[in-house]
Amino acid sequence: MASGIAQARQLFRQRGGALRTKEALAAGVHPRTLYAMHRNGELERLARGLYRLAELPTPTDPDLATVAKRVPQGVICLISALAHHGLTTQIPHVVDLALPRTARRPALDYPPLRVFRFSGQAFEAGIETHVMDGVAVRIYSPEKTLADCFKFRNKIGLDVAIEAIRAYRARRDARLERVLEYARICRVEKLVRPVLEALA
Repeated sequence: MASGIAQARQLFRQRGGALRTKEALAAGVHPRTLYAMHRNGELERLARGLYRLAELPTPTDPDLATVAKRVPQGVICLISALAHHGLTTQIPHVVDLALPRTARRPALDYPPLRVFRFSGQAFEAGIETHVMDGVAVRIYSPEKTLADCFKFRNKIGLDVAIEAIRAYRARRDARLERVLEYARICRVEKLVRPVLEALA
């Protein structure tokens, strides 16, 4: 058992510190080893079927890392992406997740999800990958997120979108032409352009 735990510990470290149960089992870790490591405090359970090494520093955003690990085809979007990019005063109580139109809704106990359906280029454009707590998290860029906020203004509120665009404009690295590019892809350029001009 001790050698099994040592091998499992090494596997977790090689994979950034967090693994889904099925990934661990596929790599040859016995279920008893996982349970023993969890019982003795070496592993923390982030969600059903997702574990991380307890020796790692406290997670900066465990909810986003958990969702990224459990739903790898999803992309963090809207309020969750705004909060990550520092473009809102809203405090996310759910994780906003973009999925392709045809993808099945994930069965996740925790954290709570709010799923948005995207298709084609509106789903593929503007995806960045950020490593959070050893997990590769797909998240829309600030510019794509702003366009999405206008597209889904009826769900999140136009005031949230305007607050975000105002915060973005105040940045030194603001690229307004990129916002308009994504607004075209999301078919909201006619809404976004006047707001940008009014805030100029």
